[in-house]
Amino acid sequence: MSDADSKPPQARSPSDPPPPPPPKRGWRVWVIFLALCTSTFLAALDLASVSTALPAIIHDLDGTDSFAWVSSAYTLASTAVLPLIGRLADIFGRQRVLLVSILLFAIGSAITGSAPSMNVLIGGRAIQGVGAAGIQVLVSIVTADLIPLKERGIFQAFTNATYAFASVSGPFIGGVIAERTTWRWLFYLNLPLCAISFGVVAVFLQLRRPPVESMRAAFMSMDWIGNAIIITSSTSCIIALTWAGVQFPWVSAPVLLPLIIGVIGFPCAIAYDAYVAEHPVIPLSILNNRTSLGGYLGAFFHGLVINALGFYLPTYFQAAKAASPIMSGLYSLPSGLVISPAAIAQGMLISKTGKYRLINLVGWCLMFLSVGLISMINEKTPQGEIVPFQLILGVGAGLLYATTFTVLAPLEPTQNASALSFLLFVRTITSSWAIAISATILQNDLSHKLPPEFIAMVPGGHDLTYSSIPLIPSLPSPLQEEVRAAFASSLQLVWRVLLAFCAAGTLSVVLQKQIALHSKMDDRWGLKEKEKKDRLDEDDDAEKAGAAAPAPAVGLSIDARSDESRRSRLVNVSLQPVPDTPAPETSSFAVAH
Repeated sequence: MSDADSKPPQARSPSDPPPPPPPKRGWRVWVIFLALCTSTFLAALDLASVSTALPAIIHDLDGTDSFAWVSSAYTLASTAVLPLIGRLADIFGRQRVLLVSILLFAIGSAITGSAPSMNVLIGGRAIQGVGAAGIQVLVSIVTADLIPLKERGIFQAFTNATYAFASVSGPFIGGVIAERTTWRWLFYLNLPLCAISFGVVAVFLQLRRPPVESMRAAFMSMDWIGNAIIITSSTSCIIALTWAGVQFPWVSAPVLLPLIIGVIGFPCAIAYDAYVAEHPVIPLSILNNRTSLGGYLGAFFHGLVINALGFYLPTYFQAAKAASPIMSGLYSLPSGLVISPAAIAQGMLISKTGKYRLINLVGWCLMFLSVGLISMINEKTPQGEIVPFQLILGVGAGLLYATTFTVLAPLEPTQNASALSFLLFVRTITSSWAIAISATILQNDLSHKLPPEFIAMVPGGHDLTYSSIPLIPSLPSPLQEEVRAAFASSLQLVWRVLLAFCAAGTLSVVLQKQIALHSKMDDRWGLKEKEKKDRLDEDDDAEKAGAAAPAPAVGLSIDARSDESRRSRLVNVSLQPVPDTPAPETSSFAVAH
């Protein structure tokens, strides 16, 4: 691993001309960006809102035996296809892959909303997961195609803020829909939003893309073996984590065997891509510097903490506080009110100062403080005392979306698609780990702390957490207090484990180096409108040069000096005499590709 991620930026001399102002962006860019934010909101809201509505779904569809797959099917499908999407976007273009992703998300939403059984609902959730994975990756890739890293802070801040706000407000929205109407509207409401996003993307997201001689040949040349290893590993891990502590003990063969296969499979996939694959799905170049590696580790622990808190804070309010789904969602809202402004603030600060490492450190310190405070709450803690803890949590979580800049700062723009796909892969797979680890701790601890007379009321073999929560409000007074105290105590153990993850996340900042954010762009991609304008400007310059040198005819020579410059389309344009060509009355241009 290289310690020299990048050369330190040189100080600018007072005699140097001032840097050019950032280019003005037309209305098309802002319309596209609005569509990207809408698509992001769709994917994040759907994932977050299901946790509050899950008891109602289980009750209506009699899904106590398979409830865990409502979230796991979504996560499994997302995780399995995430590494593929960056390469597919390079072959078929950003717009096509994003449109297919939005369409799949809409189809999955329709199937899930109309599901007559848990099996159909789980199938719909898997289709939603594939679409959501494409949406999340393409939003990041298209933003990187249109905005240079140095100026991307504010744009990245709004997309991150949109995702964060949807993630934290999702439990409240899900609770309102589940209690006031039916949980099915949670999925039906996605359809008009999908239609709007699809239309805007189809009309306005007109991006150029590098020519591909044969799409079929490019498709067949993909790293299918590496992808198969990653898909197998992801599936094995998620199956094991879904079963662990709920359907089978952690030390049983049905859990340990797939978990071992999955854990061993990931390094095998990276090794295969590094030394064997011709077109690796996870290039070693995005991992072999300490700053990007520190960013990936930080994103992993950030995802563990945020997903666990987002899933189990509503559980705390419903179980330990005996709150209704609406009130539990409302109680979870304070973090959502500040996480978006914090994400926007970190983007603006990074655009202004470039100090992503300092912002990561501050974010982790706030996360550590807030989770430590949350680990001390119990069933008697007033809600007014919990709100400040949630506000600190939201600020810290919002600041930690700066890990995107940590990952991309040492890399070339041509690596954006691979790096962002892998970053989202890391963030997505953490949700399964976070929920499985937390569920196992909670389930095992509840089995020792819940009163025996209450456990006897829960159907045998069913999950103690979600099967017992609907029973709590109707319990007689002495028993209800005991059950609420047991939930609060067991959740304290979950919060303490998350505190250890916060400490590990803080240590990931040590790996990172502060690197100046660059303004380079991958010019293979961008709006077609800009490409046409650039071509006209080149023609005007060439005409002026031809008028100034009337002697020989000239030819426009485009010299791609290296494979790397060819990939990033950084071409050298020069005017050269065309040999053995009689001078015509008007200048002619020969274009050598």
